[in-house]
Amino acid sequence: MPEFSTPDAAASYRELETQARALFAGERDALANAANMAALLFANLTDLNWAGFYFLRGNELVLGPFQGKVACVRIALGYGVCGAAAQRRQTIVVPDVHEFPGHIACDAASRSEIVVPLIEGPKIWGVLDLDSPKLGRFDGSDAAGLEACVTEFLRASDIAGLLAQ
Repeated sequence: MPEFSTPDAAASYRELETQARALFAGERDALANAANMAALLFANLTDLNWAGFYFLRGNELVLGPFQGKVACVRIALGYGVCGAAAQRRQTIVVPDVHEFPGHIACDAASRSEIVVPLIEGPKIWGVLDLDSPKLGRFDGSDAAGLEACVTEFLRASDIAGLLAQ
């Protein structure tokens, strides 16, 4: 996948969403789509050292497809940025992970993080998590763009079938 062709963040995320839609065309398998989404984000967004999914199983988030170094396998709801985003049911942007109470350091190189919950109606399925070694890497533009990508992922994927197993 090529790098974004435009410096405008909103336009870049629209382009990324278009690429995701093309990847998901005709494919409903949520595991396959999550793997491709993680790879797409990791390949196209700058200054990332981790991009991936955690899926909700019971009262904890369990590691799903990702790109980057090995990661924590299970995260309890309410713990770390991922657990907090899932529990609050809202995107969390953390400019400096060392300032986030209870941050879970899977990779000591991570300095900032953004977590977007996977929500359909009343149901939360998990989270999309991105880490960066750069302080302040993520902002509101990233939140809006990644939320749109998550919406596309959920629209295209049979996530209930994945998590019913």
